[in-house]
Amino acid sequence: MTSLMDEKRLTLTELAKRERVNVCTVWRWAQRGAKGVRLETFSVGGRRYTTQEAFRRFVSGTTRAAQGTEAGHSSCVAEDHEFAAADAFLDAEGV
Repeated sequence: MTSLMDEKRLTLTELAKRERVNVCTVWRWAQRGAKGVRLETFSVGGRRYTTQEAFRRFVSGTTRAAQGTEAGHSSCVAEDHEFAAADAFLDAEGV
């Protein structure tokens, strides 16, 4: 399993600008998801981040779910695990 902390971080605003969508859309992807897949995010110092790799996984997961080749909900379970791991890491580092 990949760790978000090992990937280059990207603010949700930066992702929105790069993908030419409203920042509210990116927040919705992170909070509610699309087709059962949520965008992986983490918080550092009160700011919410994602990664390019997490966005690729999100797009891949929503594409597979739309094509019916894979249930999107399995990514949510993996994401919850990533959130817990990232939070534990940050707590251990005193962040």
